Amino acid sequence: MVYEIFCRMVLELDSRSGPILPEQTHPLIFDGHNDVLLQLYRAGGLTASDQFVSGRTGAIDAQKSAQGGFGGGFFAVYVPSPVDLEFKFEEMAKPSYDLPLPDPIEWEDAFPVVMAQAAILFDLEQRGALTVCRTASDIRETLAANRIAAVFHIEGAEAIDADFHTLEVLYQAGLRSLGPVWSRSTIFGHGVPFRYPSDGNIGPGLTDYGLRLVKRCDELGIMLDLSHLNEAGFWDVARHSTKPLVATHSNAHGICPHSRNLTDKQLAAIRESDGMVGLNFAVAFLRDDGRMLADVPISQMLRHLDYLIEHLGEDRVGLGSDYDGAIVPEDLTSVASLPKLRRAMAQHGYGETLIAKLCHENWLRVLEKTWGQ
Repeated sequence: MVYEIFCRMVLELDSRSGPILPEQTHPLIFDGHNDVLLQLYRAGGLTASDQFVSGRTGAIDAQKSAQGGFGGGFFAVYVPSPVDLEFKFEEMAKPSYDLPLPDPIEWEDAFPVVMAQAAILFDLEQRGALTVCRTASDIRETLAANRIAAVFHIEGAEAIDADFHTLEVLYQAGLRSLGPVWSRSTIFGHGVPFRYPSDGNIGPGLTDYGLRLVKRCDELGIMLDLSHLNEAGFWDVARHSTKPLVATHSNAHGICPHSRNLTDKQLAAIRESDGMVGLNFAVAFLRDDGRMLADVPISQMLRHLDYLIEHLGEDRVGLGSDYDGAIVPEDLTSVASLPKLRRAMAQHGYGETLIAKLCHENWLRVLEKTWGQ
């Protein structure tokens, strides 16, 4: 309801003064990754939910979503490591870097943080700011009603116990997407450090627990996100999962040789599985030089899109912004800026059908295949 009201306000503003055209805010963008729940958690938890409704300084809220035609996406629940972000970003602005992996986080420390962020997600639903979707049909209906469609995603499985008790309960609550690791080890596998130049061929892959997790997620219909897995873990999932391979927020290693990006061989496997990659807006994964500097033109994002489309096909590429969790290009600092990206796509020569696929249709296609609904 809140989002619908803001959408009507945007259309009224357009009819009076014309700064936002209807074609600029459509097709709605359904996005592979954002970290707004983490930012609300840091800002006070449930007491910060009002900021999402009334407006906040970050990248995503209800007002900015209406202004930019942001239809929702994967709302990540993430347990932060005690990292000095200023030091991290300073290091990643250098021509080369190799940040050490953060220490693992124990289940008893991760679980309450996951519960707190999940509570924020469901509180936002109670306030009418978004709808938590459990099927692809739910997403289609929510987008058609001009409401924000949210997929409950966990980035890094520290809060999942070895017996999967928490996995079963979280699935019943609405969990439909899970990354076995963030860039630190879990009992399920190993991630990649923030390293440039590098690839993801770093260390061992999934553990026995991780292989069991793949099987159970396939059975339940929980999508596995490969974005932070190292190469060995990627290939373990490729061998053992019966579902499409999906990286919600990753880019092309052939353009930016960062450990977080996907090699041509990985892209070929994703295509073979009829999977999906969401373009990450984080500048260090976009720039040829891998540096965490925001002066990245939208044309560089289009280079990655062209590359991903060439290797995956038009049906297997979307967006995975990492909004509220990364430094993004100066022209796209929030979801209110997304009309610029649509215009750039059109000017680049992408037709209406392809733009609709990139904005949301490809995500719906792969979720229907993964979830079976």
